[in-house]
Amino acid sequence: MTNAIAIFLGIVIVAFFGLDFTLLEGENSLFLAKKFMEFTEWMAFWR
Repeated sequence: MTNAIAIFLGIVIVAFFGLDFTLLEGENSLFLAKKFMEFTEWMAFWR
């Protein structure tokens, strides 16, 4: 991964969280966090 791609991805992620918290009060971030927790529990089961 080049520096340009890493910087672009970083800007996109920060913009997503910024827009989510300003427009939707963090609902999408909370949903993704819950799904990530379910996913890690599922992965732990198969470990």
